[in-house]
Order: sequence, then structure tokens, then C-alpha cells
Amino acid sequence: MIIGILKEPNDKRVSLVPSTLKKFKVTNTEFWMEGGAGELASFPDSKYEKCASIKSRKSILTEADILVTINPIPKEDLSSIKKGALLVAMFSPYTNQPLIEHIKSLELKAVSLDLIPRTTIAQTMDILSSMAAIAGYKAVLLAANESPSFFPMMITAAGSIKPAKVLVLGAGVAGLQAIATARRLGAMVEASDVRAAAKEEVESLGAKFVEVPGAIDKKDAGGYAVEQTPEFLHRQQQEVEQRAAKSDVVITTAQIMGKKAPVLLTEETVSTMKPGSLVIDLAASTGGNCEVTQDNKTIVYKGVKIIGNSHLAAEMPKDASFFYSNNVANYLKLIVKEGQLVLDQKNEIIAKTLL
Repeated sequence: MIIGILKEPNDKRVSLVPSTLKKFKVTNTEFWMEGGAGELASFPDSKYEKCASIKSRKSILTEADILVTINPIPKEDLSSIKKGALLVAMFSPYTNQPLIEHIKSLELKAVSLDLIPRTTIAQTMDILSSMAAIAGYKAVLLAANESPSFFPMMITAAGSIKPAKVLVLGAGVAGLQAIATARRLGAMVEASDVRAAAKEEVESLGAKFVEVPGAIDKKDAGGYAVEQTPEFLHRQQQEVEQRAAKSDVVITTAQIMGKKAPVLLTEETVSTMKPGSLVIDLAASTGGNCEVTQDNKTIVYKGVKIIGNSHLAAEMPKDASFFYSNNVANYLKLIVKEGQLVLDQKNEIIAKTLL
């Protein structure tokens, strides 16, 4: 069986790294890699020499039995892939249905790694959590870089500077990493989440938990937010507006599986924020938690800088590739047995990811 690794278009990451391939011991299986696929993630071809064969993109597309990527393979390449091959990537199927139908029409198989259930047994394959942790960390560094003020308290002969106030909306994996990073940089941090279980985690990191009573809390939501009642949303917006008006940085991370991200920062709320303050919206690709967010753009609205970026993990390509690679390898071990593809739909993880 040939497992192909392709170069990502417009992404510095690579789907499988050398250290993972060296540990991947499955009989009758070999890896083919497109030349230069790992270059931008600090993994040159020379690092792959003992664990993969360097091949042309055309050879991999036409001969590989499994094609592993991070983003979906460009549509113009799909017709070159042999029938029956399996595509492994993050397809975002809820918002990418035309692509899924096109893949089916070409008699190809596909699994979407962003559908891996967030269960204990699937933790080692949880790509969303891996990428979210990096995004939360990077969001704070981006905020610190863009902010016109210090994060920590500074006491000098020239005067004293108060610590920055950071508000994190959504205390899932990305939110918790953002809290931890902002605290390490010396900021005062508050965080809000609709899940009651998040309170203990937030407080354990030294942040204050902003609690809004009456939230709908589903323990099986897999770390995602759940849709709330209009009454709760009104109370939440009032609380958020009060906190945001006093914050130097607001980082938003809340998403709902398969639906538009909930609006947590209204246009009116942004208008109350201090000039020079920042919003980092990690839910930009699904509509944004901030009402005025523009995906993949940085705008200034009434003196507030709003950065809409759901792809911050790609800006740390080396470690993001390492995490993704290990997650993928653990998934491949489920479906590759002695050089044969085995898609056992009695397995919950396979059943939920198979498109």
C-alpha cells in the first residue's frame, strides 16, 4: 500500500513529519512524499530520506492508495487520483458539501479528520484540539504584538503601568491555552463559557470566571458551544458588553459544530471598547463571534482593531505539523492493517469520520 504526502497549497504545514514516519510500523506499507512538501515547516527532503520516497506530485496523485493532506486536495487535482483511493484531510463537510459530492462522483473515498469524536479513546487523534491549542497560544502572542500597551505590570522611574486586561470568550482548548499564555505574560484575565465545567478549569489557571446563569449545558457537545435561548443570549451580551468595555484585548473562540459561530460581541459592544483595544476572533471562518469581523482580514472599527483569523495554527508550522502528524498516524493505524485498507464502520471513530 502506498500512502502519499502532498505539498499543501497556501499552507506552510505538512501532514506527516519524519519522526512520525520512523515510528509507523505497518507491514506492506510505504510512504511517498512530494518533493519540498515539508520545506516551509522546517522539514527538508533530506530528513525524509530514510522513511519516505521523494516522488513527483503527478506520481503520488495517480498511484497512491491513501492521500494524506491537511486541507482538501485542490479540485483540479482530484480527477488525476485513481478510483477507490482514500483521501484523508480536514474537509469541513458541513460547509463544503459541493466538494464532498464531487469526490463521491469520482468514485473516491474520504474521511474528514475534523469529525473525530472528542472522546477519551480518540484523544490521540483529536486534530481539532491539537490545532486549537496552538491557535489559542498564538492568539495571545499576536495580541501582545499588536497591542499599543504592555501586558504585564511595569513599575519604573518614569511611572507605573497597569497590567493589561484580557477577556477570553469560550474556554475550550483554544480558550484555556489563551488564558494560560496571557497569564504567563502578566495580564489580568477574565473568561466566559456556557459550560459549567469550564469554571474550575478557568480558575485553576488563575483567571476570573464570568458566570451568566441559565445556560444550556450539554456534556456530549464535544467541547463545542451549544445554541442558547434568546433570553440567555441577551443576558450574556449585557455581561460581555460591560467586561469588554474595560478590556484591552478580547479573544473569542466559541464555535457550534456544523453551524454559524454565535455572535458574542455585537457591533454596539465593540463601539463601547477603548481606542487601541483589540479583538482576536478565532471563529472568523464560521461567521465570527464578533459581529464586525471579516474573515482573514484585519480591520479597525471605531478605534478597535479586529483580527479575524481561524488559521493561526498554520503560523506555527513546525509544531503544528508535528501534532497533526501524530494525530494522523494514530488514525491510520485504525484503518491500515498489513497493507490493506480496512474501514470498519462498527468502530465509532471510523464511522463518524467516513464521508
